[in-house]
Amino acid sequence: MPDPYAWLQNSLLTIHRADWYRSVQTIQGRAGATVVLGGQEVINFASNDYLGLAGDERLIEAAVAATQEFGTGSTGSRLLSGHRELHGELEKAIASWKQTEDALVFSSGYLANIGAIAALVGKRDLILSDQYNHSSLKNGAILSGATVREYSHCEVGELKTQLLEQRQNYRRCLILTDSVFSMDGDLCPLPALLDLAEEFSCMLLVDEAHATGVMGKTGAGCVEHFGCTGRQLIQIGTLSKALGSLGGYVAGSHTLIDYLRNRAPSWIYTTGLSPADTAAALAAINIARQEPQHRMQLWHNVNYLRELLLEIPNLKLLPSASPILCFQLSSPSQALQVGKQLKQAGIFAPAIRPPTVPTSRIRISLMATHKPAHIEKLVAVLLDIN
Repeated sequence: MPDPYAWLQNSLLTIHRADWYRSVQTIQGRAGATVVLGGQEVINFASNDYLGLAGDERLIEAAVAATQEFGTGSTGSRLLSGHRELHGELEKAIASWKQTEDALVFSSGYLANIGAIAALVGKRDLILSDQYNHSSLKNGAILSGATVREYSHCEVGELKTQLLEQRQNYRRCLILTDSVFSMDGDLCPLPALLDLAEEFSCMLLVDEAHATGVMGKTGAGCVEHFGCTGRQLIQIGTLSKALGSLGGYVAGSHTLIDYLRNRAPSWIYTTGLSPADTAAALAAINIARQEPQHRMQLWHNVNYLRELLLEIPNLKLLPSASPILCFQLSSPSQALQVGKQLKQAGIFAPAIRPPTVPTSRIRISLMATHKPAHIEKLVAVLLDIN
């Protein structure tokens, strides 16, 4: 009889031949602007820890205190034995920061997206999704059973045409977009998307994963950055990037959150966020709101690096308005080679390749804790490689 698992090895060989193969790289010690990777100390330009809070002593102390008081796990789903007062405090803090009526915390941002989308639309509905959206939005759309149509990246005119042609054929319509696109660094045209959502009676879900803590006057995200606070939409984000913890959230109206508590399968049937992660995220929100200097330093670093990168000849820097700066390369093999050269020189900025992105690139993400010397070394190495 033929081996029913034989196809796995053949598939892996195909991935290798395309230079798409991936493997984990073990980081030792505490998160930070420099880390030890495979025994080598490197400057870390691969982290989403934008404010440098993942190694902050105050988050560690909050996590330890919560563990000592509540134990290591929530022990069940939030509707059974898993709800703690800390969860409610965190949800109130998120809603206050986002200036929404309520919020709901999930065990990851991925679960927040697939759960919310599946609860909001179904087989009789339409989803219109930005071509460059994160995997969690794309897979949430597929799992919902709704009809899914993509529009070209940030192309509002194309989205409007699709709405004119298709909206009337469906019960409900949900527009999906990242606010900061994580593999490019650019921003969605949020005000225009909201205008279309209102014009065509659509729901709009915006994923603030890479904007939370980073964008806007208080760090509340792109909704704040674009002056759209208070307008009707669904905000989703993570606690695992600028907030240095783990988990995801949905923020919106009381009615939306109450509905999701009863209809989002990835919240109802998943163990609640651990006490340690919940307490760390709550501490991070307090720091982000009360200490704007972290965000100011982050943006100083972003602007300094961008200025230096623009001076490197032939570097194909992609448009960005965030702490994510990418430069494009001709092929997966070239991206792998440049990533290897960077690592050998003490810079951790790995290659990003298809199918994650349409074109290969090196992705650089800045942190508030990067020093000028870290940024200058990166540029010097890139000049040498270039």
